Amino acid sequence: MARKKANSRKKKSPANGVGKKTAPAVVNQTPAEEKAAPIVEETAPVAEKTEVTAAEPAPVEEKTAPAAEEAAPAVEKMETPATEPAPVEEKTAPAAEETTPVAEKTETPAAEPAPVEEKAAPVVEETAPAAEKMETPATEPAPVEEKTALAAEEAAPAAEKTEATATEPAPVEEKAAPVVEETVPATEKTETVVKKRTSTRKKAAPAAKKAESSPKKTTSTKKKAAPIVEEPAPVVEETTTINVMSDLPRRSVAFIGSECHPFVKTGGLGDVMYALPRELVRLNCDVRVILPRYACIPQQYQDKMVYRGEFYMDLGKTGREYYVGIMEYICDGVVYDFIDNQEFFSSGNPYLNLVDDIPKYCFFSKAALAALNFMNWIPDIIHCHDWQAALVPVYLRTLFQDSPVGHARSILTIHNLRFQGIYNIPTIQYWSGLPDSVFNMGALKQDYEDANMLKGGLAYADRITTVSGTYAGEIQTSEYGEHLEGHLRYHSGKLRGIVNGIDYGMWNPETDPALAVNYGLGNVLDHKMENKLALQKELGLEEDESKFVIGLISRLTNQKGLDLVSSIVPQVLDGNTQVVVLGTGDKQYEDTFRYYEDTYRGTFSACIQYDEARAHRIYAGADALLVPSRFEPCGLTQLNAMHYGTIPIVRETGGLKDTVEPYNTFTGDGNGFTFDRYEAGLLLDAINRAKTEYFTNRYHWDEVVQRDMAKDVSWENSAKQYKDLYLELTPW
Repeated sequence: MARKKANSRKKKSPANGVGKKTAPAVVNQTPAEEKAAPIVEETAPVAEKTEVTAAEPAPVEEKTAPAAEEAAPAVEKMETPATEPAPVEEKTAPAAEETTPVAEKTETPAAEPAPVEEKAAPVVEETAPAAEKMETPATEPAPVEEKTALAAEEAAPAAEKTEATATEPAPVEEKAAPVVEETVPATEKTETVVKKRTSTRKKAAPAAKKAESSPKKTTSTKKKAAPIVEEPAPVVEETTTINVMSDLPRRSVAFIGSECHPFVKTGGLGDVMYALPRELVRLNCDVRVILPRYACIPQQYQDKMVYRGEFYMDLGKTGREYYVGIMEYICDGVVYDFIDNQEFFSSGNPYLNLVDDIPKYCFFSKAALAALNFMNWIPDIIHCHDWQAALVPVYLRTLFQDSPVGHARSILTIHNLRFQGIYNIPTIQYWSGLPDSVFNMGALKQDYEDANMLKGGLAYADRITTVSGTYAGEIQTSEYGEHLEGHLRYHSGKLRGIVNGIDYGMWNPETDPALAVNYGLGNVLDHKMENKLALQKELGLEEDESKFVIGLISRLTNQKGLDLVSSIVPQVLDGNTQVVVLGTGDKQYEDTFRYYEDTYRGTFSACIQYDEARAHRIYAGADALLVPSRFEPCGLTQLNAMHYGTIPIVRETGGLKDTVEPYNTFTGDGNGFTFDRYEAGLLLDAINRAKTEYFTNRYHWDEVVQRDMAKDVSWENSAKQYKDLYLELTPW
């Protein structure tokens, strides 16, 4: 259940630098499943022969009024998964104390509804439709007889006493908007006390009393009223049912990072910020993801964001107050809050240069904590990612220590240690406003005149994680430590390594719409060749299923071992082998691969672009995938390849070593081909071993293909380890 803290007390403006000028207090919108009995004080007349979908919760209507004047409309286009839904009476209204009308011939799979009379609903002068765009159309409503408003009012408690919450209620999906009017009278008898309701939309206001569209200030009274949102709640066309393991301990987690699929993504961080929160929701976590509202976020998502409020906040030593807007979007049980400020986030790309990025992410780190205070949503854990959010643990233990959010524990995850946010001390001190005490050698200070934002976050975080166990050890050495090895050894007691997973919803050859032919573990040997031929045709390669196709999907940088690849291409292309490269990056590598495409046309293909759908087709059509990285914190391409039945050829470093076991020609064990030292000759040897097995021992090769597809590389195991870490930090 969505955990809310301090819901009963008056909302406070964010501490530490938040200006006086604030928007009206906004009720927290919980992203997940509220175990609450639907409270129906007034509903519309009975609809005959309606087919009620599984567990559509009736909207909460706080202000009771005579049934003759207004009827409570139901949630517009609400979709809920069919997991033991609570019985809901749709478009029914109690007429008197002794009757509880229910729709005739309704198909509700849950608890048994009370017996009813057909002619029991009061006549209404203006009846709001149960759903303006309801997917289960209702036929002619049942005839009704006039009843007094008093009778309808007296019958309302009968609807509230239903045992609707005896079973597990279906989780409320992201199509829910903030409650328009939120009060639960003390006299109402409900099975579950609900602090916050999130299932009603703006358009769910009574038809006779239309709400104004702009937010207005309200005084704190016995009944708190949330401001009416400016625009309708988001409607996401595609949602995934998430079955929450409600028997697990509940924790609330705020993810703070600079990118997240599908809004903005430049690398693996975007995948982690998308997939891990969704898996944690299934493990009974209440999760919010806080992101900058970049101008480059696709308009389809911008249009569905809902305004949650605004305030002003000082920043560093600038002497100014900066606007902080909060826009919200909900998907699959996860709430995404976007920090809005056009001065910092109006550029077309998330990352520009340190001169622009240092002020941007100082502002973002402070605004994210201030926004949590403003929304009065205080998490148990604040999980930060990479240097862009590394100042969050520092702010948390300094400027925000005495504010409500200061009670949270913090985790900082290193996705790539090479990027640290290093700049001179005066600049970072000017923009961050942090006290002098944090600019010492044990925290932000590096060398003599520089400040390192990541280093400061590592010092102040309660736990440090990185994306594989091997990489957690490697970064404590001078070869991989990027000048922070001593600092990391000092904090090694709070360092953990947890391997990433992949999202099976996005990466699944059985359902992937980008593939020429879908396949699974049972028929991979039959259909993988068809995808190979389709890929060869698409890229202009010689169409021959007997060719050994090697794929390479990567950012074209030094880190990825591309100097090794470019030096051995002529030796790899022996007449029986084809190579496909997909990616963008350093010009030297882009030009090198274009040269090879011109020289070996029909055998070598260079796709110098980022094309997600083509990447899926390369995973499905290639026989092997090359990942010869100089260092690799985790790596996702080798996991995607294995799940698509493509055997990885990798260097034994970081997450590659943790996820790929070298193939043993004598025992048949292993799931890929590996080499250890960073040498071109060893890479060529690994490729030749793979080709030998493919051409001379196809039976064993096919066994490895099926073994890789059967391997569990999902987020489930990784998310459980993160959940255990959260519980370790919050042992209550």
